[in-house]
Amino acid sequence: MISRQRSTLSVPGHLEKMHKKAFQSSVDVIMLDLEDSVSSESKLSAREQVISTLKNIEGWKGGISVRVNGVDTRYCFRDAIEVVQAAGAKIDSIVLPKVDNAGDVHFLSRLLDGVELEAGLQNPIAIDASIESSIGVENIAEIAVAPRVRSLIFGIADYSASIGAKLSSISGHGENEQDIYPGHRWNFVMSKIAQTAKAHNLLAIDSPYGNFQDPQGLEKSAKMSCALGFDGKWAIHPSQIDTINQVFSPTQEEIDRANRILAAAKANPGRGAVAVDGRMIDRATVRLAQKLVDSIF
Repeated sequence: MISRQRSTLSVPGHLEKMHKKAFQSSVDVIMLDLEDSVSSESKLSAREQVISTLKNIEGWKGGISVRVNGVDTRYCFRDAIEVVQAAGAKIDSIVLPKVDNAGDVHFLSRLLDGVELEAGLQNPIAIDASIESSIGVENIAEIAVAPRVRSLIFGIADYSASIGAKLSSISGHGENEQDIYPGHRWNFVMSKIAQTAKAHNLLAIDSPYGNFQDPQGLEKSAKMSCALGFDGKWAIHPSQIDTINQVFSPTQEEIDRANRILAAAKANPGRGAVAVDGRMIDRATVRLAQKLVDSIF
């Protein structure tokens, strides 16, 4: 089971050399991709390469996910069957892209039921549901309670297309937003995803930042999603991992402050509010401090 998911590195399934670099990185979760980063001509070879990589990997301490193709394609069911049959014991989750309704998740979940039984897997594989359309946001509550769902992921590019939003950069992944909108253009949908995820004890994971040569832009984007309640963010290049991990990890100052709050609460049992550093804190503040401290371990 993955203990934390600050950073998730998306790696094209057909590029073996990138797989090797990924497994030498400090990322929390490696996501081997069979969908958007793989051309139609390479879909089958990518599947074979992902299976080969999973079979041969040893000693990796982080999480491993595989993004299959969408349920509306001819690849999805075979992606799930063949990858899980061959190497399901190495996989923590399947990332299901473009989830529009709970039925998409039910389809994959029932498919995994049978494959896991046949393969004799002891630990069920989770599903990470990618919310990438207006209809997906509309149906997000039912998606969140569908079987196996572990996280809700924001798919910024496809969501932008689904609502007819303006393309503000080459990648379509979070760049140049300030040039076309005075505030945070995706505040509503990201808050909706985070709120729904937390209401159902799921992770909320942000989409990648497209320009891997812009560390300042990445940091700003990561801080924004962290402030909205997201647990982590995708990376599309290894150079982005350290920044993402840092943003989604508490600072020593935050840890020290949380410990002072907890110490004050412990020293004053039964009191509704106590003073810390000249400010009044209540039970809600104590819960926030406890959650931060618990996230360290």
